[in-house]
Amino acid sequence: MAGFRAEDDYDYLFKVGLIGDSGVGKSNLALRFTRNEFSLESKSTIGVEFATRSLNVDGKVIKAQIWDTAGQERYRAITSAYYRGAVGALLVYDVTRHSTFENVERWLRELRDHTDPNIVVMLIGNKSDLRHLVAVSTEDGNLLAERESLSFMETSALEATNVDNAFAEVLSKSTALLARRLWKLVIIDQDAVPSKSEKIDVSKDVSAVKKVGCCSG
Repeated sequence: MAGFRAEDDYDYLFKVGLIGDSGVGKSNLALRFTRNEFSLESKSTIGVEFATRSLNVDGKVIKAQIWDTAGQERYRAITSAYYRGAVGALLVYDVTRHSTFENVERWLRELRDHTDPNIVVMLIGNKSDLRHLVAVSTEDGNLLAERESLSFMETSALEATNVDNAFAEVLSKSTALLARRLWKLVIIDQDAVPSKSEKIDVSKDVSAVKKVGCCSG
């Protein structure tokens, strides 16, 4: 990112959720993305934890607020609050545990029940570094993602493989989606429809959501 910007100087605040079974590596994905660290002694998340990182996506400074939720059933009561306002989600399974892959569709149903239908969702096959233990093939991950219209990546929080790429793609698609929504609002507003000689600066309209963002409410 060129130049210095203060921590609170950003164009968008985007909430992104990490969901999936307990033990699939959600906390370490968040840790790797936000602090470039990995913990071998990572414990199961209790309730919800979140961390932030700002980065430049398509010319805009995005402050990503990453929400990491517990995968255990006893914490499902927090579901509505956890999903509220999220613009994107990483749905994570462990490539070495087929049961976590089998539960993906249940997580996806829950996600779609509690979020905007346009939320950007990426299916993540984590722990790709454990190649000798793989129980879910890349092909199976791709097939499920295609069937459910999701993006797909395999990652390794341990080796930092594709972690930044996965988050960056979700944020980039969220940014593009927001820009299209705001453009439609401009066109729908009859007073905002330009004459043939006028031009609309979409970036000004997009900037109107600065710091109000998609996470408010």
